[in-house]
Amino acid sequence: MDTPPNCDRGHWSELPMDLLRCLLERLSFVDFHCAKMVCSNWYLCSKQTLGSKAGSPMLIMSEKEGSYRLYNPEEDRVYEAKSNYRFLGSSGKWFLVVDSRSDLHIINVFSNERIRLPPLETVKSSLYKIERLGGDKGFNEFIIIEHEKFSSGNLVTAEDLRAVLWVDEKKGDYFVVWRFEECPYLRFCKKGDVHYHEISTRFDVQSGGLKDVVLKGNSLYVQTEHGYIRHLDLSGQHSFEDVWVINWHPVRMGGYRIISFSNNFAVTTSGEVLSVLAITSESSFERNRTFHLYKKQDTKLIKVDSLGDEALFLDFGITVPADHTLGIEPNSIYFTRDDRFRHKRVSCIDICVYNLATKTIKRFPSLYNLKLKDAQWFLPS
Repeated sequence: MDTPPNCDRGHWSELPMDLLRCLLERLSFVDFHCAKMVCSNWYLCSKQTLGSKAGSPMLIMSEKEGSYRLYNPEEDRVYEAKSNYRFLGSSGKWFLVVDSRSDLHIINVFSNERIRLPPLETVKSSLYKIERLGGDKGFNEFIIIEHEKFSSGNLVTAEDLRAVLWVDEKKGDYFVVWRFEECPYLRFCKKGDVHYHEISTRFDVQSGGLKDVVLKGNSLYVQTEHGYIRHLDLSGQHSFEDVWVINWHPVRMGGYRIISFSNNFAVTTSGEVLSVLAITSESSFERNRTFHLYKKQDTKLIKVDSLGDEALFLDFGITVPADHTLGIEPNSIYFTRDDRFRHKRVSCIDICVYNLATKTIKRFPSLYNLKLKDAQWFLPS
């Protein structure tokens, strides 16, 4: 918010409470959260003000490093933002970011709140050791055999980081899971940890490498390339506990002239696991994007035609209750890109909302002229 000529911040902080409350009530959701950080008086007044509700899920988008935009579909408005961070994952108003020094933080995008996480090299492992190189040169991974270090040949940087985040807004608890690209291990921490625990993703000879992850509270779900899904509980004091493993054979689609195809999974509010196929196909007239959902029943995969009163956010692999007052559309899939967790290059950005009942897609023309490197839905409320 710009300060008018001949007026300093001190004068703004002395506005009468009634006048300030009227001003705050007229602001958009994003402007309201920015305005309450002007000074302590504004922040106290915001606590007594019924600010603008988050009208809908929002997008964070990047065109180049250090330059980000927030998009509110309800207002059809793009907010400019500058940052030295690279965004990795989100949970509510909180984002997991990596800074120019390759350190991880959890930040609130609407305030100055920030949580610094343990350095990446503080991994408690009996097999791997991570050493930070000087400057911004990244990290080197070593294999430990009988207390001897052997280079694994993995020279990695912050660009190779893939991560997910979960924050409990009420309790203030959080879980962070990350890995370096192509590394067969996940690392995680929770609130209060001073180092990261390690999880091998090669839990079975036939399981294959890691394909996708979903973090829902203290529950981590890991999908392998060969179709296994493993459920882990991260809440224990000593590392993690396995809950179950299922062999989930990938769905194969026929009858399509397919341009692009992705097979992810999602977890519903009740804890049910769904296979999610996103298909870009070509007909005689146009290209179409369609989605297909499946669940496992005994040894078979059964097609799911409806999410009911829930919406699926594929960026973080979970469903949430639909809410018309917040603009969360029922029986819909919120989509931005084909691959959530693995690849360095974001493929096939297609920001849209797909309605499972009508099989129709809503897109956002205001975003067509943006040359986006990446985009992600998030739920600010």
